[in-house]
Amino acid sequence: MNKDLQKSESGNQEGQEPQKEDKPSSLMEKIQQLGQTNVPQLSSDSSIHCLTIIGQIEGHLALPPQNKTTKYEHLIPQLVAIEQNPKIEGVLIILNTVGGDVEAGLAISEMLATLSKPTVSIVLGGGHSIGVPIAVSCDHSFIAETATMTIHPIRLTGLVIGVPATFEYLDKMQDRVVNFVTKHSNITEEKFKDLMFAKGNLTRDIGTNVVGPDAVEYGLIDEVGGLGQAMKKLNQLIDQRKASTEGLIQ
Repeated sequence: MNKDLQKSESGNQEGQEPQKEDKPSSLMEKIQQLGQTNVPQLSSDSSIHCLTIIGQIEGHLALPPQNKTTKYEHLIPQLVAIEQNPKIEGVLIILNTVGGDVEAGLAISEMLATLSKPTVSIVLGGGHSIGVPIAVSCDHSFIAETATMTIHPIRLTGLVIGVPATFEYLDKMQDRVVNFVTKHSNITEEKFKDLMFAKGNLTRDIGTNVVGPDAVEYGLIDEVGGLGQAMKKLNQLIDQRKASTEGLIQ
């Protein structure tokens, strides 16, 4: 009987091995396709979904394969799924981006700003260029003490723009970025434009490289902090939303 029992146990273990091999393969597919382990529909183990925005934000044009990118066509369906999934109560957005496509960045920012669920962003490393509107689009924003944010005018290339229509188009797009940032943060339009057009701060360029504490002082970001503080704040916002919802029901 002991031999039969051992055989049955070994048989069960052998039968379970293919299932164990399937999990890593599906996990690798998610990482390769979306850059994360869980898609919103499957986040049953936690009420908080983590959304990462890293590298360069890819928009209408595909970037070279050696570039580390965040594709906006991946993020937008995820944000729709997050909004529809009742199991997800809050979203943590982690940024370490050099910027990228302006319209793609603004599209992501608008979707984050209009989510009905609490959102908290944290800038780690850097949240440069169009990463600034994404960082300020959330209900509350954090920046690591050593992280930086580059604020500069919108430009297509390093060449001088000679066509008036092109300049006017870029100027209007720049106004969209300025209006969004000032609307969703405590920085004034005058101060933001001063940082954007400052000369001599960046090497032979126009713009400003803002370090963590300075970003808070200017009113661009709410607090200096790391992952622990961001999670604590997000849980507080979730509790506040639950309390207000229960009050309305009563």
